[in-house]
Amino acid sequence: MKQKTPSITPAERPDWLRVKLPIGKHYTAVRDIVDRYKLHTICTSGNCPNMGECWGAGTATFMILGNICTRSCAFCAVATGRPTAYDREEPKRVAEAIHLMGVKHAVITSVNRDELKDCGAEIWYQTVTTIKALNPTTTIETLIPDVKAIWWALERMISAGQEVVSHNIETVERLYKTVRPQAKYTRSLEQLRRIKAYGKRSKSGIMLGLGETDEEVYQVMDDLRENGLDVLTLGQYLQPTKQHLAVAAFIHPDKFAHFKEEALNRGFSYVESGPLVRSSYHAERHVQK
Repeated sequence: MKQKTPSITPAERPDWLRVKLPIGKHYTAVRDIVDRYKLHTICTSGNCPNMGECWGAGTATFMILGNICTRSCAFCAVATGRPTAYDREEPKRVAEAIHLMGVKHAVITSVNRDELKDCGAEIWYQTVTTIKALNPTTTIETLIPDVKAIWWALERMISAGQEVVSHNIETVERLYKTVRPQAKYTRSLEQLRRIKAYGKRSKSGIMLGLGETDEEVYQVMDDLRENGLDVLTLGQYLQPTKQHLAVAAFIHPDKFAHFKEEALNRGFSYVESGPLVRSSYHAERHVQK
């Protein structure tokens, strides 16, 4: 029997999506370090609703290769345009900031740099190896962009010693032209397959509330498992500005619990599923096999 997705109209933003404002000494300390080292975080650039919780715990997801993306995804708050030259000293600054923060598990992500021949792979490699050299006990997840099937660049990105490699599928195949017009569903699946084949713990995420059906979500789960995915995250899409895609529906927490059960039944080793879940939410738990 088909299960109807509990949802409410976007005009009625529900109580379960309310978050606390970021405050506290730990939040302030992280903010100071990020500003001092002139770093970017997806926490601020992506308007993450969990910034208060994560920064309050002394953790952050660092965004390398600048804060201007060459893609124009309809869901993302990161600025789109022509990026400036990347900073070759950035890997060192990120590593030093992680050392000062005492981070046990670091998440690194980046904008898309399609104008670069290697999609930024060398800076990715240097960032991870520099972090590991200065912070040998810190585990690392790299949330990497689409490399446009430049597979030698992918291998360079993921060969630096990180424990988890993530690449978000983001939405169901039918909505790709609207949500991710410069990406391809099958290409992202291939990238995830290659990440797993390389021997890495693989991870991906889906946004809900963009107009997908239950059956389409199940199909994404099946496709991801067929390509060996280990860790799956599911969260509610939130419209960052009026210029971005509108929310089609707010999905009830009970429905997220249902999707988690469905995902676990399909064999994923770890699943995070909830309205406020984002790619790096509780990321330190995703290292465990």
